[in-house]
Amino acid sequence: MKDMPLTVKRSIELLGIVLVGTILVIGKDIIMPVIMAFFISIMLLPVFRFLRKYKVPEIVAIILPILLVVIFVGAIVWFFSAQVGVLAYDFPQIKSNVNAHLKTLSEWFGSISHISTTEQMKFITKKSDDLLAMGGKAASGAAVTLSSLFVFVGLLPIYIYLMLFYKDILLRFVFMWFKTDHHPKVKEAIYETESIIKNYLVGLLIQVTYMTILLGGLLLLFGIKHALLIGVIFAILNLIPYVGALIGNIIGVLLTLTSSTELWPVITVLAVIAGVQFLDNNILMPRIVGSKVKINALFAILGVVIGGSIAGVSGMFLSMPIIAVLKVIFDRTVMFKQWGVLFGDERPSKSPMTFASFRKKKSVPTSTGTQK
Repeated sequence: MKDMPLTVKRSIELLGIVLVGTILVIGKDIIMPVIMAFFISIMLLPVFRFLRKYKVPEIVAIILPILLVVIFVGAIVWFFSAQVGVLAYDFPQIKSNVNAHLKTLSEWFGSISHISTTEQMKFITKKSDDLLAMGGKAASGAAVTLSSLFVFVGLLPIYIYLMLFYKDILLRFVFMWFKTDHHPKVKEAIYETESIIKNYLVGLLIQVTYMTILLGGLLLLFGIKHALLIGVIFAILNLIPYVGALIGNIIGVLLTLTSSTELWPVITVLAVIAGVQFLDNNILMPRIVGSKVKINALFAILGVVIGGSIAGVSGMFLSMPIIAVLKVIFDRTVMFKQWGVLFGDERPSKSPMTFASFRKKKSVPTSTGTQK
């Protein structure tokens, strides 16, 4: 590889990216549960090691942390089901509020245009029928989606158990992949990867907790209906970098509009979300996560978009830790070091175009000759 021309190396890199992307798209139903299980098993390693330290049998030390995860996920599902039940109970009031908002919007639109209220209602009715038709088509594939979800959730505990049980075999495979001279760097990369994943995932759990308490509690103090539901939805969506916060704001506004006919609750929700998010982004989260790996905003957003297009919601959630792990690996290799620079946010002190080699007045070859 060292004797290869640079263009050949770069061509192989680009072909490798295309190949990896193709494999992820084709095998996402198999690969995504494995990646998710890998990250969760890394997060559970401290609990496993703590139990083993006190002579707890290995199988029990693996099963107990998995049970904790199952209980945690079950509590979230129970909470959402309870909140959906409250929304269903309030459906008549929600329908009345939505009609009031539509009437106000129709009157405002009629005041600035020549379209009558009757024509607007015909348009809304037609579009509503179209949406119902689309919903019917989407519902026809719901069974397949639910079955895939159950398979995904069902495989996760099995994968986590096996990864923790066979972790030494997996580590041995990783070390055997490299020359003995490179083992110290491999060991360092493994420790740093483990540290980053643990800090990131545990930090996200802490973030969801305090975001829910802060946002839901403040909205409750202001008398906003469905405050806890708005808090939990925003806290979970906020885990998706940049995009999740925007979607969380929209859902919070929609839930507030359906529960009130006044405008002040919407302004209150937006103001509280903005305040809590500012506190989270600038004070709390940097101190909690404390990651050594910094990903620039451009590739964070690209990672979320690409992950979502490949594997849906799970791909969006996993995009940031995957990019962070890749950066750790790239930073420790000579061949892929430029990719680590591309993912990072360490901006050069001055533009590379201002380096001395670029300032020299040399002939610049062109397709037609030489430009002086």
